[in-house]
Amino acid sequence: MTKTAFKVLQETFGHSDFRGPQLDIIERVLAGQHALVIMPTGMGKSLCYQIPALVQAADAAADEPKRLTLVISPLIALMKDQVDSLCRRGVEATFINSSLGKQDREQRYAAVAAGKYDLLYVTPERFRKPEFLAAMHQRTIGLLAVDEAHCISEWGHDFRPDYTRLTQIRQQLGNPTTIALTATATPDVQTDIVKQLGLKPDDIRMFHEGIDRPNLELSVDSVWDDKEKLAAILATLKSELFQSGNGIVYFTLIKTLDRFSGYLAAEQIPHVCYHGDLNRGARKQVQQDFMAGKDRLALATNAFGMGIDKEDIRFVLHAELPGSMESYYQEIGRAGRDGLPSRCKLLYNDADLATQMEFLEWSNPDAEFYEQLYRMLTQRGEEVQAFGHEWLNKQLQNRSKHDHRLDTAIAILDRHHVIAGPREPECYEVIDELPTVLVDRERLDQKKLRDQRKLYALVQYVQHEGDRKAFIHDYFGLPYPADPGA
Repeated sequence: MTKTAFKVLQETFGHSDFRGPQLDIIERVLAGQHALVIMPTGMGKSLCYQIPALVQAADAAADEPKRLTLVISPLIALMKDQVDSLCRRGVEATFINSSLGKQDREQRYAAVAAGKYDLLYVTPERFRKPEFLAAMHQRTIGLLAVDEAHCISEWGHDFRPDYTRLTQIRQQLGNPTTIALTATATPDVQTDIVKQLGLKPDDIRMFHEGIDRPNLELSVDSVWDDKEKLAAILATLKSELFQSGNGIVYFTLIKTLDRFSGYLAAEQIPHVCYHGDLNRGARKQVQQDFMAGKDRLALATNAFGMGIDKEDIRFVLHAELPGSMESYYQEIGRAGRDGLPSRCKLLYNDADLATQMEFLEWSNPDAEFYEQLYRMLTQRGEEVQAFGHEWLNKQLQNRSKHDHRLDTAIAILDRHHVIAGPREPECYEVIDELPTVLVDRERLDQKKLRDQRKLYALVQYVQHEGDRKAFIHDYFGLPYPADPGA
């Protein structure tokens, strides 16, 4: 099947050759064996399941039902872009998620059940829908691809409760060949991914692309105030490096991003801003303009990243401390994908660490907070519906109007399907009981401790006096320099 895989690579995707371990991964999957792929974003993870999907379709006998490759991903925002890209290449692909209306979903269920499509993208929550499962029972799943696989693990940095049902999901699908993919995973997360898939370590082979990017220059500068941060940004913009490409400056707080946007505007430096407070249309336009090269400099929060696969980003500068080593590594990984020299600079200020410590508190509501919120929603639901978010927040805490534990708790209740949706008014409608995991004090304390350790690891990285790449390799449990054959 190697010949067919090369043909698909060249004729469908327009690449002349495979990169790194891609071919080994594809051959293993086509042989019906499981794989765990850890590969930086933009380095070709998607091809590792897209090409097997098309090879299986091409090699199927005329009288044989088409096998379906099912892709599970939490990223609704990216599904349409990925499917649109595949369709432009002539691939039969679609997605089914909550962004579709009822009629569109039903039409796609019927089309899938009738044998249409080679690739189908869904969220893990879709497996709670009987009509979806009925459609799946009409198809043979040739390959199950679990994207953003770190979401499986409570040890990961973006845990999704429905990912923990993957053992059951695989059983419902007939235990198909499975490939799990992620950009970052510590040894603990790697172990948990295999466990949550219902596999044994000997059942699955790990392909770790490594994180050694020789063309990236990593550095940390200590700064005291906005003046020193701005000077560092301006020096980077005036460097010869930036003249040959593009750059991203990451911020934690939108208000800080807006302040620095004002500074750069005063210096008459063109740039765009990307953050979660922009409406969806504005965010899409900013991303399109940046990708097309119309705007060479982007000031962004960590909301800017999904779908950013631009080769000539010459620098990624963090003007504020990220929340974890995983987040930091994913963000600097957007630099220098063309293999040319690129700079990754972190500007460190103790005040930014204090901000992240506050965020850490907000992202870890304790059991009492969840219990109190649940009581408010069930016992005083009419008042909550009438007076809204600000009133509810005041009832739950009086420490600070900037305390965002309520936002975190609502998001978590939505992920556990305790409430009808993530936004008002659905977020005030209780549809299930409070799960025991959200009132397990020991478990919540352990999660908070893990988050604290992740932040502390980034502080250690800042203070590290040796090779920073070696520090990152050690954090992710890899030898340094990485052995491609390991």
